[in-house]
Amino acid sequence: MAFMKKYLPPILGFFLAYYYYSASEEFRPEMLQGKKVIVTGASKGIGEQMAYHLAKMGAHVVVTARSKETLKKVVSHCLELGAASAHYIAGSMENVTFAEQFVAQAGKLMGGLDMLILNHITNTSMNLFSGDIHLVRRNMEVNFLSYVVLSVAALPMLKQSNGSIVVVSSKADTAMKAVSGILNINASPKEECALEIIKGGALRQEEVYYDNSVWTDLLLGNPGRKILEFLSLRSYSLDKFINN
Repeated sequence: MAFMKKYLPPILGFFLAYYYYSASEEFRPEMLQGKKVIVTGASKGIGEQMAYHLAKMGAHVVVTARSKETLKKVVSHCLELGAASAHYIAGSMENVTFAEQFVAQAGKLMGGLDMLILNHITNTSMNLFSGDIHLVRRNMEVNFLSYVVLSVAALPMLKQSNGSIVVVSSKADTAMKAVSGILNINASPKEECALEIIKGGALRQEEVYYDNSVWTDLLLGNPGRKILEFLSLRSYSLDKFINN
């Protein structure tokens, strides 16, 4: 107990300072001007709002989702808002071949890639597991495997541009509607969440948390994980690992 009283406050203070000051510079909208950005899951919710924010900042945007007609409207609005260019490619991330080809097509449309924003997720009802392996496979293909495929396909272009990959997990409007009555927390505003995600991507922040409801998770979970990561990495010769 004495150890906790003596060392816990400074440890928490250190990690709070780390998160608060982790960005080396202030965000400026012009950071995204002319940048080439992919946004998945962009037909509604945070994905749609990120596309609009990027358009206002003058970025090139390629959006994807399953609904072709909805994507047409998103692209049209992006152009109205001032996007340097805006395109859509409709398809399902259940098809990993589509995921791989989508990145290549998007790169050709924009002439490269600076940021890959992974925001899609499969719609699954929140119920007890019934033994449906097909559902498990579908969830893994969309929520995990497609993320890997998209990232690997994008890496050559991102290396050339020194770009970034952004992965989204949300408690915003659309996500909370899917679990209404089961998970009883207030939804975060999707417009504001979308902007904070873009800021974090532009500043290359390791993690971005938005809205007060997640601060408990930050305080209770991440400091301990960060300490373990720091101690574990000291045991590795990363240069040799990378070049192995």
